[in-house]
Amino acid sequence: MKDNGFTKKVAIIGTGFVGMSFAYAMLCDGTCDELVLIDINKTKAIGEAMDLNHGLAFAKTNMKIYSGEYKDCADADIVVICAGVSQKPGEDRISLLHRNREVFKSIVSPILYAGFTGIFLVATNPVDIMTRVVWQLSGFDSKKVIGSGTTLDTARLRYLLGEHFEVDPKNVHAYVIGEHGDSEMVPWSQAMIGTKPIEEIIEAQKDRFSVESLESIAQDVTRAAYKIIEAKKATYYGIGLSLVRIVKAIFGNENSILTVTTMLRGEYGVTEVFAGVPCILGRDGVHEILTLHLTPEEEAKFQASCKLLNEVWKESCLADS
Repeated sequence: MKDNGFTKKVAIIGTGFVGMSFAYAMLCDGTCDELVLIDINKTKAIGEAMDLNHGLAFAKTNMKIYSGEYKDCADADIVVICAGVSQKPGEDRISLLHRNREVFKSIVSPILYAGFTGIFLVATNPVDIMTRVVWQLSGFDSKKVIGSGTTLDTARLRYLLGEHFEVDPKNVHAYVIGEHGDSEMVPWSQAMIGTKPIEEIIEAQKDRFSVESLESIAQDVTRAAYKIIEAKKATYYGIGLSLVRIVKAIFGNENSILTVTTMLRGEYGVTEVFAGVPCILGRDGVHEILTLHLTPEEEAKFQASCKLLNEVWKESCLADS
């Protein structure tokens, strides 16, 4: 990782809505010094780089932005994979996974051949499974293969809780963990506003709040993507900003706690499954998994989510054989 005045370089694979929302957010924030855009559609990547460069006069920093090829990943600090195929009408998720696995083979191999030794950050859905695919294909230490996980789900949760309890979401400390998808769960026993547990707030103010309202909020978080997709066909601004937050934590060696996808090695009774959990992120990727003290019921829900992810992984491997 290069710092102390040296270039911080990010390579984005895939210049679709997610990739370019991420790129634009980085430009506005001045997250990196050098940004290379790589896409199978080279003409689009060229056009996107031109468009971003034309806004440099208004940006915080003078980033170097250009379209490139896989060889340009050689000296990148972070490669962010946003590429992938969309689900066809009537296609099951295993078939989609099989097709995306083939796409990822065509991406990861040339990146490794170029000599890349940095950190992989995966945004392509289903992100937990695709992160595991990148780990398998790359042979990297799992701490250097990260997925966007439930970072966006957690942000959605904090936003909705902030509205519900009428406090700044930045002062809400709650997490969504497990699959980035339908089986994700919220460990309410660990949710706090400031330093006060949310469950205590509800108990003290039953005339204003209820446990049922929390469950409704959790469901709204899980359904959020479906509602956005129904309204505008895709989600990309939120995940773009989530990716920026992850990249900043890495570049700044912040040791920030974010719910990224990483490999579990016995935490919560789960082994060799990639799922979204609170992790301490720094210059070398996942420094440590922050293990929450879950209730037995919460741990069972989390394990069920991880079991589902593992079953999907095994099915996808069978389809690939």
